[in-house]
Amino acid sequence: MSPARPSAWTAADVYAEADTHGVKPREGIATDIISGDDALFHPGSLLTGDGHVVASYDIEQQREIGCYRSLYSQAGFFNAAAAAFTLDYARLSAVHIVNGMGVALGDSIIGLTAVEALRFFNPALHAVLYRPGRAPAYVESLYHMAAGIIGEMRWLPRTLTEVCGPEPRIDLGNHLFRPAFAAMPMIDFFLRSLGVDPAAVPTGLKANRWLQRLCLPPPPAPWRENEYVLFCPGASTPLRSIPVMMHKTLVERLWRRFACPVLGFGPLDSAHYIDIAGYATDTPQFLSWIKHARFVLSSDSAAVHAAAGFDVPSTAIFTSIPPELRVRDYTLCRPIALDVPTVRNMHASARPQDIALLEQAYQKLDVESIAPAGINPSAYRAAGDDAP
Repeated sequence: MSPARPSAWTAADVYAEADTHGVKPREGIATDIISGDDALFHPGSLLTGDGHVVASYDIEQQREIGCYRSLYSQAGFFNAAAAAFTLDYARLSAVHIVNGMGVALGDSIIGLTAVEALRFFNPALHAVLYRPGRAPAYVESLYHMAAGIIGEMRWLPRTLTEVCGPEPRIDLGNHLFRPAFAAMPMIDFFLRSLGVDPAAVPTGLKANRWLQRLCLPPPPAPWRENEYVLFCPGASTPLRSIPVMMHKTLVERLWRRFACPVLGFGPLDSAHYIDIAGYATDTPQFLSWIKHARFVLSSDSAAVHAAAGFDVPSTAIFTSIPPELRVRDYTLCRPIALDVPTVRNMHASARPQDIALLEQAYQKLDVESIAPAGINPSAYRAAGDDAP
């Protein structure tokens, strides 16, 4: 189902304290006491009574929800959910991003792309990210790899004194519960949240190519030399996953199209399929398999964002989220949008009635369209070489 939103957000406040860079936060959000579900759904980071900055995700994992104030109630913090702002990154030496860039792998890949894009305006910019302390290990692995490439990583909770400083501080906490997240292409959402006009960033910088700078392990033999196609049907929710009933059919189509083994991360009874789950036990291995694939077929999941970053041709099947909100800037991705009006704009669902509608839509899928016969994979890959 679509993420719930707080039953009420408080009226905006106006802050008079000027920022040292000539821009000041304008309107505030939820400056009164926040507790219960409001704390979990609050579109920003939280401040405890003893002055520690915390993430809603962390307090939910601890199952100890108390009373908090919005971090944005402290003068000097920017939060685009409260008021739009613009920062002149050409003039900045550093930026601090609190609670960026979420606790999902796909969101994190795109969010870090937005942070890296800030260097288009200032190659020497130093970015500091403050991460939720209890995010899933496979997500945090990406941030550990990105440390030193994208920016400096720090983990919450932190005292307010530790987070404060002379550089701009942006609160990106709980971005999932901000209305703009469901209405804009995700890369544009993150850029706006960082105080940047998305149109000012070249398209070639929006396709996650910073992933190519990661140090990843090679695939095990014999896949270091032999070609393979990667099948990634799973997503974080059944609503955006490819139904099991379609797996064998799609694998057979991939085999006919590419005439090389189809690899994936789970069991499947097919003579042309190999389960490599045992060789993809962490995020670096997962990314490496995508990096070296000839082609990737995926659901609306992190796999399509990683494939774009490594310039690997892909097809991604979308059910509830419009493809243009996720893959607009991926020149090597062919999106397929299924027509399921009942679940449109939902982020997650496991309800039987929703999954039944999803399966009906997949039964109407033109299987040949997942990897058109007219595409030459080598030329398809070269088509992505438009980054500045």
